[in-house]
Amino acid sequence: MQQRENIEGKLPFCAQTNDTAPHFTAEAYDNTDKSIKKIRLADYRGRWVILFFYSSNFTFV
Repeated sequence: MQQRENIEGKLPFCAQTNDTAPHFTAEAYDNTDKSIKKIRLADYRGRWVILFFYSSNFTFV
């Protein structure tokens, strides 16, 4: 599988097993509050995290 360079000539980030995840902030659905909230990776330090991304649909899982 080939990786294509983006417009700036850099390869996109592609995580590998045991790589450290980059710091990020994102919006996520909070099922307890039934609302969208901002989360940061740093909020989950020391805990297991599963990131689920499905770009083709905006269906809450």
